[in-house]
Amino acid sequence: MTEVLCVSCSSFCSACLQECLKPKKPVCGVCRSALAPGVRAVELERQIESTETSCHGCRKNFFLSKIRAHVATCSKYQNYIMEGVKATTKDASLQPRNVPNRYTFPCPYCPEKNFDQEGLVEHCKLSHSTDTKSVVCPICASMPWGDPNYRSANFIEHIQRRHQFSYDTFVDYEVDEEDMMNQVLQRSIIDQ
Repeated sequence: MTEVLCVSCSSFCSACLQECLKPKKPVCGVCRSALAPGVRAVELERQIESTETSCHGCRKNFFLSKIRAHVATCSKYQNYIMEGVKATTKDASLQPRNVPNRYTFPCPYCPEKNFDQEGLVEHCKLSHSTDTKSVVCPICASMPWGDPNYRSANFIEHIQRRHQFSYDTFVDYEVDEEDMMNQVLQRSIIDQ
């Protein structure tokens, strides 16, 4: 199993970060820092070997390193999982919703696709810095407030200035503007 190192957070196995590794410039699922191949996380492996947990089905204790093999054969755990599946499929609020993709973007200049925000900024700076064609910003177009028809007169400047950070770190897309303003006002009162 290949290990991946996030210099800001810690290290994770690549199996756990499969989705984070799909973009051309992989980022940490926790802090969004760039990921790079790293050395074995010996301390993390030691913790996995020495930390105990219990099976949610039979309640027997196992080390984290052995729990996966156990739950694969534990009939009580399989029943526990099936009860959870039944409960979530009955609840319509837990069903998948039609949510726009705000994580990968196509290049508005060329056919390349599946850039994360940072990757799109870097790609456009390197490959399209001299392009003057007005284009729609795919990042802005995916946002609730974005206009999918608005063409940026200077897209390279726009993307370098406007998209220096990821919105999903700071924005709750499920909350409307009035609720957000009330939350900010409440926090400002508490902080005083």
